[in-house]
Amino acid sequence: MRKQNKIVVWPIYFDSTKARGKGRKLPKKFTVPNPKLDEICRVLDKLKLRYEVVADAAYPKMPWRRTGIIYVEKGKKPKLEVLKLIGRKLVEMRGKSGK
Repeated sequence: MRKQNKIVVWPIYFDSTKARGKGRKLPKKFTVPNPKLDEICRVLDKLKLRYEVVADAAYPKMPWRRTGIIYVEKGKKPKLEVLKLIGRKLVEMRGKSGK
C-alpha cells in the first residue's frame, strides 16, 4: 500500500552487512551492522521527524525476516538526503554507545 507524502524506510537501507543489490541504499560510511527498528526511531526522534512504525512488516526481498518498516513524513528534502541524514546520526549514535 502506497502512503501519500511519506518516505518508506526499511532498516536494511542502513545495514552495512548487506550489499546494495540486497537492499542497502547508502554508502557504507552512512551504515551500521544490523540496525534495529528502535535505533532508527530514536534517531528520527532526535531529528524531530514525524513517523509511523509497522513492526511486523517484512522487506520484499526477504519475506521470512520481519524487520519492520517506518513511514517518515516527507519534508522538502529528497528521500536520499533524508536517508543520509538518518544514516549519519545512526553511525554517530552507535559510535557513542560503543557497539
